[in-house]
Amino acid sequence: MTKATIYHNPRCSKSRSSLDILQSQEGLEIEEVRYLEQTPSKEILKQLCASMSISPFELIRTGETLFKELGLSKTDQKTEDEWLEILVSHPKLIERPIVQIGDKVVLGRPPEKILTILPKA
Repeated sequence: MTKATIYHNPRCSKSRSSLDILQSQEGLEIEEVRYLEQTPSKEILKQLCASMSISPFELIRTGETLFKELGLSKTDQKTEDEWLEILVSHPKLIERPIVQIGDKVVLGRPPEKILTILPKA
């Protein structure tokens, strides 16, 4: 059975839609990680970013009120490590949902992007 891991917030409609897509697939074992309760480690976030070929900054919800409350800006000159620390310390800033199947990872925005990494039947 193929394993899919979804890092999401069940209160988010995109997350729920992404989970629905995964649940509609046969032969898929789904691990649901509610990242606000079970924050991924810095190492896991770094691996997810690398698999998606994005920087940790690209995983940040810059429109989130918390981003501004923390005094952060899109022009901040922080290292990847510093952005990862911010994500681990403030998981609410993690863009969602993130879906991993094998070594393939995608940000489910829109949720249909998940279809691009599903195993071929």
